Amino acid sequence: MIGSKAAVAIIAVAGIGAGGIAVRQGLFSGKSAVEATAKAIVPVTIAGAGGTHVFRVERATTVAEQTRGLMYRTDLQPDGGMLFAPYPPEGGGPRVANFWMKNTPTPLDILFIRADGTIATIAENTVPFSETPVPSREPVAAVLELVGGRAADLGIAEGDKVTWPK
Repeated sequence: MIGSKAAVAIIAVAGIGAGGIAVRQGLFSGKSAVEATAKAIVPVTIAGAGGTHVFRVERATTVAEQTRGLMYRTDLQPDGGMLFAPYPPEGGGPRVANFWMKNTPTPLDILFIRADGTIATIAENTVPFSETPVPSREPVAAVLELVGGRAADLGIAEGDKVTWPK
């Protein structure tokens, strides 16, 4: 049996813990738990000979976000994905990128984007869980990951123009 002071302390700690969870989940900010924990979603438009298509993707801007990328994700939507911009996240201008599929269960199309917004390279249907580097082959300023096969389905090609709100 616990004493009354101990019970008050446990209730106080539990109350603070619950308050912390409520604040972290956005319950006191007017946002739903999903909205409070969701990554920033940005529209990304790709325009080229195959037409124009708008994706709604998560934006990864920090080293931690870009390191994790789409690892462990099985909930990708056909018009979803992840934009790594700026790349590299710490700045310093465009550089050659090497991505991999470690801990990534879904095949991806990886679009490497030059500083002028054109697609330099498309690595289509990358192999899930592979640790083999997927190179950009030239310096890039951003990278866009889409569900594998979408680039071919939509006629997206190297040289197409990619835009998003900066």
